[in-house]
Amino acid sequence: MGSYLRAVSAIIKKDIIMEFRTKEAINSTLVFGMLVIIVFNFVFDPASTTRQELSGGIFWMAIIFAGILGLNKTMMMEVQGGNFEALMLAPIDRSAIFLGKFLSNLLFLTVLELLLAPIFMVFYDINLIPHPLMLLIIFLATYGYSLTGTFFSIISVKTKTREVMLPLLMLPILIPIIIAAVLSTNIFLTNGDIDMAYNWIKLIAVFDIIFTSIILVVFSSIVED
Repeated sequence: MGSYLRAVSAIIKKDIIMEFRTKEAINSTLVFGMLVIIVFNFVFDPASTTRQELSGGIFWMAIIFAGILGLNKTMMMEVQGGNFEALMLAPIDRSAIFLGKFLSNLLFLTVLELLLAPIFMVFYDINLIPHPLMLLIIFLATYGYSLTGTFFSIISVKTKTREVMLPLLMLPILIPIIIAAVLSTNIFLTNGDIDMAYNWIKLIAVFDIIFTSIILVVFSSIVED
C-alpha cells in the first residue's frame, strides 16, 4: 500500500512540477475560459432575465471546453516527453497511474475554476456561492469531469486525431453530469426549488460512484491492449 501511494504522489508531483515550469496548460485554458465568459456577457442585455437564467450554462461551458483544451495539452506533454511510455513500463500498478493522473487533473481543474469564478461573478454580477450545496455541486461535477476526462485522454493519446477524439469520446458520456450541473447551478442562481437541486446532486453523485468503479476495474486491461 505504501509503494502504491508513493507512486500516485510521484505522478502528481511530476505533473505539478511540469506545469509550474511551462505554465502552458493553465495559461491557455484560462484565456479560453475568460473569452467564453466575456463574449457571452456581451451577447445578452445586462438587464435581461435570460442572461441570469443561462449564466449557469455559460459558466459550465467555459469550464468544460477549457478543460478539454487542458487535458489535451497535458497528455500531449506526456507523449512528447516520452513520459507516457515510461509510466506504462514502470513496475507499478496501472491503477496507480490512472489515480495519479486523475488527481493531478482534478487539482488543475479546481485551480482553473478558482481563477474563472471571480471573473464570472464580476461580469455577470452573480454570487456563485449563495449556498453551501453550490460547493458540493462544483466538486462532484468537477470530480466526474476529471475522472472521465483522464480516462478518455489516456485512451485517445495514441490516436493521430487525439485533439478531436477526446471530446468525441468524452462528451456523450458526460451529458448526464453536464445537464445536472447546469440545471442545479441555475436553481441556486435563480433561487429556484431546492428539492429539485437535491435530485440533480444525487444524479451527479451516482454518476461519480458508478464510473469510478467501472474505470478502476477496466483501466488496466484497456491500457495493456
